[in-house]
Amino acid sequence: MLIHPDIDPVAFQLGPLSVHWYGLMYLIGFLCAWGILRFREQYVSQSWSSDNVADVLFYSAVGVIAGGRLGYVLFYGLSGYLADPLSIFKLWDGGMSFHGGLLGVLFALWVFSLRFKKNYFDVTDFIAPAVPLGLAAGRLGNFINSELWGRVTDVPWGMVYPNVDRLPRHPSEVYEFLLEGICLFLIVWFFSRKPKPRMAVSGCFLVFYGVFRVLAECFREPDMQLGFIAGDWLTMGQLLSVPMIVLGAILLILAYRKRG
Repeated sequence: MLIHPDIDPVAFQLGPLSVHWYGLMYLIGFLCAWGILRFREQYVSQSWSSDNVADVLFYSAVGVIAGGRLGYVLFYGLSGYLADPLSIFKLWDGGMSFHGGLLGVLFALWVFSLRFKKNYFDVTDFIAPAVPLGLAAGRLGNFINSELWGRVTDVPWGMVYPNVDRLPRHPSEVYEFLLEGICLFLIVWFFSRKPKPRMAVSGCFLVFYGVFRVLAECFREPDMQLGFIAGDWLTMGQLLSVPMIVLGAILLILAYRKRG
């Protein structure tokens, strides 16, 4: 049995400013994305420039932060935030929704594609391989914050979260780090190494993220304020991931049907 390490959520102080690990993980995620997109700009997609990469990252950053926070408020804790509206801005305490962030990024990329006159799916195909490592960094932030813990288990690597109780639980943040971060990155990266028909890379990302998220949610404790959405098994994360799988499959079918 493992014990969750007691990690101070504040990484360091800069005078009166507290720099939190959670925020640093977002910074690391965007730096990883920048490196991957620069590589793709130079070696995979010659229609992109370094200025395009900087611009699309800026649009994506605004979309993921605004959409992620708004999605969490709407999907996971609306009543609590209505009672304390100012807590919406306390991003350092955690509380970001991937699905809300995805919608925010998709909208931001639509605005980007209009402004820079690029095909929308060319933009999403270009950026998709850069997303998983950012997700991995975010899951490390969840682990450091001791949040999104798993269900009670008797597996040898079960972890006690002292801020929750004394029961061993699945370290579900680690599962999601490995599945939605590392495994998803490898799949999408190798899939996109050679030119693929338009929409295929985006479809690949959506399908495998959705599958991995549904799987990981089987070990993750449902959000306390929501519980299970149906029966004793369906969680909000699974419910929101099913449309991703369906949409991704549709994009893959359309991509290869058009090429054929």
